[in-house]
Amino acid sequence: MTIYNINLGIGWASSGVEYAQLYRAEVLRRTNQQAKFVFLDFISNNNIANLTKNIGFRNDEVIWLYQYFTDVPVSPTTYSPEQLEKTFSYPITRVERQEHLIRYFFDDQEMMATAYLAKNNDLAVERVELVSRGNLIRKDFFVATRLFAEYYSPRDNRAYLYQRKFFNLDGSVAYEEIIDGDNIMYRFREQVFYSKTEFIAYFLTCLKLSSEDVVILDRATDIGNTVIKHSKPAKIGVVVHAEHYSKNYTDSHHILWNNFYEYQFDQARHVDFFVTATRAQMVVLKRQFEQYTLDRPRVFDIPVGSLSMLKKPTSNRTKDSLITASRLAGEKHVDLLVWAVIEAKKQIPNLTFSIYGTGGEEAKIAKIISDNHAENYIKLMGHAKLDDIYQTYEAYISASTSEGFGLTLMEAVGSGLPIVGFNVPYGNQNFIMDGENGYLVPYDEEFKPKDLITYLAEGIMKLFYEDKIMQFSQASYKLAELYLTSEVQEKWENTIREVIND
Repeated sequence: MTIYNINLGIGWASSGVEYAQLYRAEVLRRTNQQAKFVFLDFISNNNIANLTKNIGFRNDEVIWLYQYFTDVPVSPTTYSPEQLEKTFSYPITRVERQEHLIRYFFDDQEMMATAYLAKNNDLAVERVELVSRGNLIRKDFFVATRLFAEYYSPRDNRAYLYQRKFFNLDGSVAYEEIIDGDNIMYRFREQVFYSKTEFIAYFLTCLKLSSEDVVILDRATDIGNTVIKHSKPAKIGVVVHAEHYSKNYTDSHHILWNNFYEYQFDQARHVDFFVTATRAQMVVLKRQFEQYTLDRPRVFDIPVGSLSMLKKPTSNRTKDSLITASRLAGEKHVDLLVWAVIEAKKQIPNLTFSIYGTGGEEAKIAKIISDNHAENYIKLMGHAKLDDIYQTYEAYISASTSEGFGLTLMEAVGSGLPIVGFNVPYGNQNFIMDGENGYLVPYDEEFKPKDLITYLAEGIMKLFYEDKIMQFSQASYKLAELYLTSEVQEKWENTIREVIND
């Protein structure tokens, strides 16, 4: 039996979906279940092995659609400049070396090759661009060997991509991708596929899925129909990672599903099970299926994260210290947290606030900090591995208004942190027991930003004024026990057993 977990892309700054998959991978490793994590997007800016390793996947767990049909394993980039130089057909007339690239010139041929070195290994070549008479004609992409090449021709004063070739270890062509704008064709030795949909369908067929296998859809945009149609007789599951409907556009007769899940919900009769991250969301979703549809699918609640252990501080926590960790994106509202800390600082002189994460809102947040001369107590810490960082702080704060689960909330309670956040489903209400391990502060979409800032500031001040940090910390540790890996492992084992034996 194999559990295939279907996703689209992955980057250096992964989202909660990828981290949820990683937690699942860690749980499934403990069950000795074979699990594969499948990525269907075309990725050329990085070797996928570097991206998946960066978050914590093992190479043997990863399937990349475009590499699957070659015999080149998912592996780190190790192709050396010396190996590259041996492949050149013409004598090198000069070489220019810069920090992250090497340029080779073939003056007699009016050609130049630029070798871009791997981000995490300056001794390895990740990509080579070949320019002839001022025109880009080819890009080669490497792992331990050349994995694929892109071919270009000049058109309308730009380089026009018209073909990709994917190679086997011996250098032979595994298959080709023919490209004409938005029209793509995949050509194998004995067959041709005229769209990516057909290509994915062929991939699923090649997996030779059986009734003992499980296919889990984590993302389904543009692929849901193909995956559901071509995965049988395997059992099909859908993980719901966010709020699944719009409350403002739902009444007693009609419901507006989240567009990321609408297709899967509409096809519920063909889905063997759904998974929500919290029991509260499971209850809501089951009730909505009963109210708005004729379908009665199985819905399980399984946390999308887990804790290998509870993290206790090895020294005293920094007094009056706050932490938050998230992408610096608009929906996380970290700017409101900054304003709230600035306000609370007036009453709590030693208050400090550390912000972990990166994103598009970073410049905006940095300006708020600078304009209010708060640099000495509010710090942008960037991206960091937080396993041993949470427990050095006294409390966690969040201004997110929509968390299907909230992995950082789970990690915070696992380190014994009280939490202050808005009273919104599902993550906050799941991890903040109001008055027991933190405070849920009022929230409504109609509230003005200044009101939200005031409520957050009041929650922060109340937390420190009442001097219940130690009591709240113990309550967070107690809550976190429900999310220990052993507990989540048992839930997955029971779910898979029930689905397979149905």
